[in-house]
Amino acid sequence: MYWANFLHFYQPAEQQPDVLETIVVQSYRPLIEGIKKLKRVSITLNINGTLLELLDTYGYKDIIGDLRTLGKEGRIEFTSSVKYHALAPFLHEEEIIRQVRMNDETSKFFLGDSYKPQGFFPPEMAYSEELPAVISSLGFKWIILDEISCDGYVGHVDYKKIYKVAGSNLLVFFRERRLSNLIMSAVVRSRESLLEAMKEDMQNGRYVVTAMDGETFGHHRPGLEKMLFDVFAAPEFELIKISDIPSYYKEIKEISPVKSTWASSRKEIEENTQFLSWSDPENVIHKWQWKFTDLVLKEVYAMNKNHPRYDLVRKKTDLALSSDHFWWASAKPWWSLEMIEVGAYRLLDTIRHIPDVSNDTLEEARDYYEKIITTAFNW
Repeated sequence: MYWANFLHFYQPAEQQPDVLETIVVQSYRPLIEGIKKLKRVSITLNINGTLLELLDTYGYKDIIGDLRTLGKEGRIEFTSSVKYHALAPFLHEEEIIRQVRMNDETSKFFLGDSYKPQGFFPPEMAYSEELPAVISSLGFKWIILDEISCDGYVGHVDYKKIYKVAGSNLLVFFRERRLSNLIMSAVVRSRESLLEAMKEDMQNGRYVVTAMDGETFGHHRPGLEKMLFDVFAAPEFELIKISDIPSYYKEIKEISPVKSTWASSRKEIEENTQFLSWSDPENVIHKWQWKFTDLVLKEVYAMNKNHPRYDLVRKKTDLALSSDHFWWASAKPWWSLEMIEVGAYRLLDTIRHIPDVSNDTLEEARDYYEKIITTAFNW
């Protein structure tokens, strides 16, 4: 059976150095060493440009060098993404294009010729109907989504076929949620348990796609990185990259994926709350965060691009659009007052650096900031 595994490496652009060091030691280095040692492993990897910059800034050049080497050897294929981990369905088309191009420029700088992305990973696998046209226009051949985006149900993907987004040439590969979750939760932790989980599928000629956060292994779940390579060593599976799948499976089916993320439930899709962790209609902080974001973007777009402060404002805007502070305000169940404040301050700081903003607009921005922080403290 062919198995394509996808890992996503990401840390916020201004992650604390001590936290980054912990993740490097617990997760990134062990994972990369495991790939180097187990020659049969081939994976598809997303690592955002912001993380590559962090690794370089704080001296983890061995990580970058190993990734570059594994890419040249064909053991790792890299995907593209939006650089600052913004939720693509919430961005204007020009913002998506800007962040993808920045991400590719940064990744090419650090990874060299090994960075030749054919595929695109939207952060959180967040998908909307407008995304394929933008991704196709940038030259990508495929996108990876969660299987719930196939008809809005888990279990509807035929893993003996290749899927193409209707009305485009963009292929779509669906992450198998059940097996991905079984591995992340350590229910599958050996060749035997993997075969047991897949026993109904082993003889039907299908392929497997799993996708997980890389930090799960060793950082969020200590020791799980060792289990991952025990599972990868199972000889019954041939480990391939996602871009290899069309070499083995030729039948193509057109599909119109539904709005979703890799955490969406069927109930959320039915209720049109697929993005609940970032935009909950019952969460007043989310409401203010997005109104604040719209206010800032309106002023950014009105700014003269030739102004000497424009590049600084754009960099601050990029940081402010990160999905992190929205997610940490969800409180279902994850919660961080610090991250909420950081996000709100970035928005306020951005608009304060834009020249000639009216006093009324600045007052409105301060009001959003104060409401977000005061409510978060009360919660």
